[in-house]
This record gives sequence, structure tokens and C-alpha cells, in this order.
Amino acid sequence: MDSKLTYGEYAKSYITDVPADLQSKEAQHFKNTIPQFPEEAVYIYSFKLHKMIYASGWEELLGYRDDEINMLAITSITTPEFAAFSNELNDKALMFIQSKTVDLEKYSFTIELKKLHKNGTQVPLISRVGVFSSENGQITEIIGRSQINRSIKFGKVMRYAAYGPDKNEFEDVLNKVLFQYCAISTKEKEALELVSKGYSYKEIADQFNVTQSAIEKRILPLYKRFDVKSLAHLIRFAYENHILP
Repeated sequence: MDSKLTYGEYAKSYITDVPADLQSKEAQHFKNTIPQFPEEAVYIYSFKLHKMIYASGWEELLGYRDDEINMLAITSITTPEFAAFSNELNDKALMFIQSKTVDLEKYSFTIELKKLHKNGTQVPLISRVGVFSSENGQITEIIGRSQINRSIKFGKVMRYAAYGPDKNEFEDVLNKVLFQYCAISTKEKEALELVSKGYSYKEIADQFNVTQSAIEKRILPLYKRFDVKSLAHLIRFAYENHILP
């Protein structure tokens, strides 16, 4: 893939606007075997076939029929304030996973964001994307789940998390690339919550079974990222922007 692609274009270069054939045996198999929760939509996209191969729940979630929703649409209907961050997160997450060759199905990431319903309204979602299948160390299919979460209180800070065998490396890669955005990872949020309760870096490190330096690396970069001058200012900022409850 062309290394000159700009942020947001890398992941999009792999996807198309071809919807799933829901009458296919494959789609029927997924319908009978993939669990789905209330107010949740699911898709499976094939990098091999360059099309959606399964979709369910999208009309209830975002107003698009399951036989019309496609990957290009899903990536394009993110609301403007989340679009650049979401696109870059998709890019860098895909790049990272593609650099791995084993246990690919164990990698995924989540992001809290808003999508535009077909009627123009904004829908708060928690979306998770992961590897559904692979062959010879290459991703062949990804699965995505998006669920409405009306309890989300959005400030100006975007929240995400990474999962997988190399979770720490995965999250560190995303943190470095996404530093320019007002964003926070689950790992950083967990440490910040304990700091806000008065725990020392050493106590937090003991709780997570990591070094004190590792905890400092989760907290100290937030000062510059959120443009705050002190720990008290950081904690106040976190509450004001709904990072902390």
C-alpha cells in the first residue's frame, strides 16, 4: 500500500461501498451464529472480497437498511468533531495489526464517538473493531460492533482503548500518533482515576503490577496534551470533560 497516503486514507484504501448479499449462505450462517445485543449493529467486512459480507441491525441504529450499509458509508458518517480522530485511529490501528503475523484474531480496539443517522440526527456510540479471520498471517476479515450508549457524556476529549496480546505496545503506538488530538486511552484513564482519589504513583504501580515510571508515562503526557499546568488542574479538567465520573 502506498506509504504516501495521508491520515484517514490508509484504512479507506482497503474498503469499498459494496454492501453485503444477505441472501448468501455465508450471511445466513453469520445470522444464525453471531450474537447481537439490543440497540447494537454488526458488520463483517472482507478484505479478500473487497466488500461487506454481513450486516445486521443498522436500520434500527442509524437508519440504513442492512442490504445498503457499506464500509465506506460507515467510515464517512462520523460527525465532524470526531471524524479526523476516528479516521487516524482506524489507520494506525490497522497498520499496527498488519505488522503482526500471529494471534491476529485477538486484536481489537474501541472508540466512543457519534455517527450521523440517515435522518441527520447524531447518535452516541461505542464502536469496537477487531480481526474476525486471518490466513497466513494476513487479515482477511474484520468485524465491527456499534452500540448506542445514551449514558456517554461527551466533553472535548475522545476516548479509546486497544486490546490484544501486545496490548501495551498497541496502545503506546496509538498514543504517540494520536497525541495531537484531545484524546485519552483506557489505560491512561484508569491511572488518572486512581490519582484523582489520592493514590501515589507508586501505589498505582503496585496495583497494576508495573513500574512507577510506567504510571508516570501514563499521567505526565496528559499535562501537555490537555494544556494543564498542575495535577489539580488536570483532575479538574478530567471532571469537566466527563473523563472521570
